[in-house]
Amino acid sequence: MTILILANYANGLYLFRKELLESFKNAGHKVIVSVPFDENVHKLTDMNVELVDTHLERHGMNPLKDLKLFASYMKIMKKTRPDAVLTYTIKPNIYGASAAKFLRIPYICNVTGLGTAIEGGGMLSKILVKMYSFSMNRAVKVFFQNKRNLEFMQNKGVAKKNAALLPGSGVNLTDHPFREYPSEEDGIRFLAVIRIMKDKGIEEYLKAAEEITSANDIVFFDLVGEYEEDEREKYEPMIRALEEKGVVKYHGHLDSVEPVMANSHVIVHPSYHEGLSNVLLEAGACGRPVLATDVNGCKETFEEGVTGIGFKPGDASALSDAIRKILALSENDRKSMGQKARLFIEKNYDRKIVISTYEQTLKEL
Repeated sequence: MTILILANYANGLYLFRKELLESFKNAGHKVIVSVPFDENVHKLTDMNVELVDTHLERHGMNPLKDLKLFASYMKIMKKTRPDAVLTYTIKPNIYGASAAKFLRIPYICNVTGLGTAIEGGGMLSKILVKMYSFSMNRAVKVFFQNKRNLEFMQNKGVAKKNAALLPGSGVNLTDHPFREYPSEEDGIRFLAVIRIMKDKGIEEYLKAAEEITSANDIVFFDLVGEYEEDEREKYEPMIRALEEKGVVKYHGHLDSVEPVMANSHVIVHPSYHEGLSNVLLEAGACGRPVLATDVNGCKETFEEGVTGIGFKPGDASALSDAIRKILALSENDRKSMGQKARLFIEKNYDRKIVISTYEQTLKEL
């Protein structure tokens, strides 16, 4: 088969779906990837998949530009003549799926998260739901990454007959092996791996870090992630100021967060919404307890009080309280939570489950 994959971000596709692409190639399929070219696209080139540079603005809605995107997808599909189209994230799910629908090419959608545009309600939410409903009603399968997102969309009339659940993107348990819990002799390190933007909870993380470090000199906070460009101007000075005060150590964007995670004791994920958090899956695989917002897409990835502690999103005080709760435990308690986290991830979120599901869906074509 020829499989065309539509995505909005090369690095995300590589980090969370490279094993899926490899499985397609190993099965003898031709793999074509449509994605905006950026500094990370070489990672896909190195996998020897065919690439098509596709201009796509990940944020905002501009009817003229989005119509051009739809036309681009139509042109790509007519030229490559795929046997199946796989779409990820909102714009490929809407415009790519619609193009495949018009050309009568079998297509499979993956809703990686709903976001505030849909969950926030209002006119924009209604428009997007209508567009989802139109684009996905002929899909072979529409995968959702948590039950709440699936039920929310089905209640709105989307994918009522062709929806299914996936355990997020899963986690590669070989690339993310269990790491022994580091000694706390020199202090306890908290780590957040997030895109630096409001919806990922950066403000709450920075406020909690400042509050906790002001009263405790053996607790340290690390931050990994790249700036969302339209929010850089707001958060870069804030982070730089806290670095100068010794409150936070900012590592920037890292291709592999596993070494930093392995040296950390607790992983914090203050996101407002997720499809299913890859960071929390990787934290559990590494053998680290987590502090995460108790929202769908996060709370499924840990066992409350056993492998992690949940807290209210958008609330720096709630995060600080969660930090104090885990600091009140003994070192052995935190270590045990991490060991149990690894077992939980092995049982429920092995990436092989995701690959097998896609392979079976393609066979059914």
